[in-house]
Amino acid sequence: MEEEVKLHGFWPSPFSHRVIWALKLKGVKFDYIEEDFPNKSQLLLQYNPVHKKIPVLVHRGKPIAESLIILEYIEETWPEHPLLPKDAYERALARFWIKYGEEKGITFYNVFRSVGEDQLEKAMKEAMEVLKVLEEKGLGEKKFFGGDSIGLVDIAFGSFPHWFEGMEEVIGVKLLQPSTFPRLCAWMENFKEVPVIKENLPDPQKLLAHLKRIRESFIADA
Repeated sequence: MEEEVKLHGFWPSPFSHRVIWALKLKGVKFDYIEEDFPNKSQLLLQYNPVHKKIPVLVHRGKPIAESLIILEYIEETWPEHPLLPKDAYERALARFWIKYGEEKGITFYNVFRSVGEDQLEKAMKEAMEVLKVLEEKGLGEKKFFGGDSIGLVDIAFGSFPHWFEGMEEVIGVKLLQPSTFPRLCAWMENFKEVPVIKENLPDPQKLLAHLKRIRESFIADA
């Protein structure tokens, strides 16, 4: 039976890329539909009437929304090339860190949207605390969060090596320094070298221009 896999996404979205990476790592063929934001297509609104946002995976005509839920669906539907550990305890740990990342993601966005020295200093302090937890408790001495090979936790944190670096460049601060976070910085380099990741990233200059526009809107609204 034909799989009929389609993905509605938006080129600068790290959440769309999470799903692209997972599908590619699994060897799943899919059609990609680029959404034109803010002009959302009627199909997108039909498939995701609650949140009205990307990504949306459509498998055999049935839509699945929210990137982390989509990742779990992909893992269960295509068990070949597993992205979660086989051991139940290790799977639970992986899900813990994925949830931790979901809860703390706003911390890094707050750095990017901070306007004014006091606001930025507060946001950076909070972000540094989260990075310290990831460095010491999440990653430790491992190459990837799950061990020697890339998994769902790495994909969930995949915005760091490209998007967060771009945000740092736009605001002119550098939080992820090898001297402060050597393990996370080594992980980012390892992550970038995975062929599926390297071959499926937005153009860095185009992304940087996109982030600069967003940053300018924050400053204008302040």
